Amino acid sequence: MSAILTVDRLTKTYAGGFTALDAVSLEIREGEILALLGPNGAGKTTLISAICGIVQPTSGRVTVGGHDTVTAYRSARALIGLVPQEINLEPFEKVINTVRFSRGLFGKPRDDAFLERILRQLSLWDKRDQPIRSLSGGMKRRVLIAKALSHEPRVLFLDEPTAGVDVELRRDMWEVVRQLKEDGVTIILTTHYLEEAEAMADRIGVITRGRILLVEDKDALMRRMGRKEMRIELKEPVTRVPQALEPFGLTLEGEGRRLVYAYDRQANRTGIVRLLTALQEAGLTVADVETKQSSLEEIFVGLVKEEVTP
Repeated sequence: MSAILTVDRLTKTYAGGFTALDAVSLEIREGEILALLGPNGAGKTTLISAICGIVQPTSGRVTVGGHDTVTAYRSARALIGLVPQEINLEPFEKVINTVRFSRGLFGKPRDDAFLERILRQLSLWDKRDQPIRSLSGGMKRRVLIAKALSHEPRVLFLDEPTAGVDVELRRDMWEVVRQLKEDGVTIILTTHYLEEAEAMADRIGVITRGRILLVEDKDALMRRMGRKEMRIELKEPVTRVPQALEPFGLTLEGEGRRLVYAYDRQANRTGIVRLLTALQEAGLTVADVETKQSSLEEIFVGLVKEEVTP
């Protein structure tokens, strides 16, 4: 799959000496969903702003669809749609006029049928003649998405698109994201709801302290860094892990009724058979067994903690 967006050693250092982006390099493939994750202040929004031309980088280069964002800014920017974190809309303007104006800003001819399709897709069509100020916070975020899509971009940035949105609206918005991907739109999103990133993204990028830690296929990342746990429920509680079971590194939970065993599922030998035999020999009766795979959130927290630990 070819790259539609290329970031080459992008750096942003402010006048006070703070480096928000430190030689960031990144390739984003056409038609993919990339989740860009990082703690607050990691550089996510600065990176998006630099790509979109809102922030002037100190050095480095960005191309979108082959267009340099500095020497061919208009051509590059026309390919990008941006949904920012902040809701900054004209409160007294109608929804339809707000979206129509955004399309016109990019020099696109009037196309009411296209805008109707977008508004219907976002459940905004019945609110098209309402002023922005009458909408809920979640519906205003949908207007931001409609504005970003109005000029038919090939790349869409979603910067915390579901912040402050209730569960039902969040689910609807992710359905819209899936449809956009099917339409061929490349999507880069930042989100604090990591379970959503895990469900939606094709690849995961992690940024902290202005540097990219990794960019990797989501499934490969989960396999490589994911921890597998076997949770063993006992029929009778124990006060401590029997000495014979200590080599397995078990953790005792649930008031002594649960033993937790962590293992590498990629290893040739997981040790599960030996553990189950040792449990029987220790006189422990198993009531139930379940396995649990590390979530993307657990992997992310581990990566960031490892990066900041001196």
